[in-house]
Amino acid sequence: MSETKKTETSAPAADAWTKWVALSTTLLAVCAAFATLKGGSYSTKTQLANVSASNKWSYFQSKSLKETARDTESTIIKVIEASATNPEAKAIARKAIEKADDEIKRYKIEKAEIMKEAQFLDAEAAYSQARGGNFGLAIMFLQIAIMLSAISALMKKKSFWIVGLCAGAIGVGFLLFAWPLYEKINPPPVSPVAVKANK
Repeated sequence: MSETKKTETSAPAADAWTKWVALSTTLLAVCAAFATLKGGSYSTKTQLANVSASNKWSYFQSKSLKETARDTESTIIKVIEASATNPEAKAIARKAIEKADDEIKRYKIEKAEIMKEAQFLDAEAAYSQARGGNFGLAIMFLQIAIMLSAISALMKKKSFWIVGLCAGAIGVGFLLFAWPLYEKINPPPVSPVAVKANK
């Protein structure tokens, strides 16, 4: 009778570490859920920035085509002006040249602004992708840790849990780097609009 009691009381004590497995797995799952949420957010930011950058570069290209057309027009009118003998025709040609040249200058200024915005969006996309990649690594290690913890509880092998905790620690490390530390170490790109406002 006393032997039976000893067995009943010693069995829960031997498996007491499984409670810690359950607790650590829950904490790892919470971290993995948070990393998934944040990683998804940066994935969306990357896609939006890429689409916006593509639109800006298309807009830049259309301004370049218009500038080229005006430059060609200005060159043709200069030839006409040079060959014109009538002073009135020369004056009309001169006005047309000045108008075309003014538009060329305007297109150059607009192109410079559009280029700055497009380059900022490209940099923002690259920044979001790099930061999101760290969340992705955190998710991977946290999922490995959760899987190893589950195996350790099923097989009653503490070694799997210890290896899982190591993987979890790496995952939490990537999560901490990607979330509060990344912005301090690698500041995000600054919008040209914000630079203008500061000036």
